[in-house]
Amino acid sequence: MAPPPLLLLLLLAATTCQCHGYQYDPSRGPLVTAVIVFGDSIVDPGNNNGLATLIKANHPPYGKDFINHEATGRYSNGLIPTDLIAQGLGVKQLLPAYLGVDLSPEDLATGVSFASGATGFDPLTPVVVSVISLEQQLAYYDEYRGRLAAAAGEEEAARIIGGALFVVCAGTDDVANTYFTTPLRSAEYDIPSYVELLVSGAEAFLRNVSARGAAKIGFVGMPPVGCVPSQRTLGGGLRRECEPRRNEAAQLYNGRIQDMIGGLNADPGFPTLVVFLDIYRVLDDLMEHGDSYGFTETTKGCCGTGTIEVTGLCDARFVSVCDHVSHHVFFDSYHPTERAYRIIVNDIFDNYIQVLT
Repeated sequence: MAPPPLLLLLLLAATTCQCHGYQYDPSRGPLVTAVIVFGDSIVDPGNNNGLATLIKANHPPYGKDFINHEATGRYSNGLIPTDLIAQGLGVKQLLPAYLGVDLSPEDLATGVSFASGATGFDPLTPVVVSVISLEQQLAYYDEYRGRLAAAAGEEEAARIIGGALFVVCAGTDDVANTYFTTPLRSAEYDIPSYVELLVSGAEAFLRNVSARGAAKIGFVGMPPVGCVPSQRTLGGGLRRECEPRRNEAAQLYNGRIQDMIGGLNADPGFPTLVVFLDIYRVLDDLMEHGDSYGFTETTKGCCGTGTIEVTGLCDARFVSVCDHVSHHVFFDSYHPTERAYRIIVNDIFDNYIQVLT
């Protein structure tokens, strides 16, 4: 039997989004005007594809369960969180990359992602791997804002920006890569002082996004970094246990970020609502109690040995892929599978939808 046409699949998907307690009602129309995203590989749909960097996911087996099995640059087997967020809010089915895509006026009007895999709040982090800094992402946003105004008119552009949900997701690469995997920062900073460097960078970034018209920003916290497969391999010994110092850094960061966000929200001169999105708890539960979610593998990725393969090392020309991707929490040694992402996004909708829209 031939598979149903893509348009039919998209229309079926658009009619319902069940996110545990949350269910999108299509009769209400979109809950926000657009979704606009800054950050790292968790929310990068392909902005790194044209860069002179090794941090790319535009080759198989990435995208093996995406539409037409296409490797678009999304770091997963299928959809990534921002696609699922855009769907759940009734905005559109896929949130495109800003770079390397022929964006239509409708694409611009409903939002894009400026995210770049392996970037971070530490200005050194994107330099080490030649990816797009958050500062450059803001510059691309300014360019996007001009294109939106040119296509829709200044008044409509202002309405779209004011009604958009902005998402910021970064920080994990700073801790996992720049601090713990290289000696570039650990010789100069202890963990608390490095966390303060990241929090300072995050605050400056949020102020910059606010100044550009954002009314609501969802700020994604850090996951249990020490339990990610590659970090187990690098720091967890022969038994590949969760590495506690990385998790302690993530928890300290999450606490300090929440303090910072609380300060911003309490400032009468700060016009934007920032909502901290806790993903540590749900991802920790997926890894600790994976069987209750139907996962049989929680410590290894699906790509190759599952212990270290990510980006260039996760390449179908050289490594195999597991038979049952949906049984794995992680697709490569760093990024979750689409099924795990769906559970994480469902949790975000359950806990934060009322304040995000």
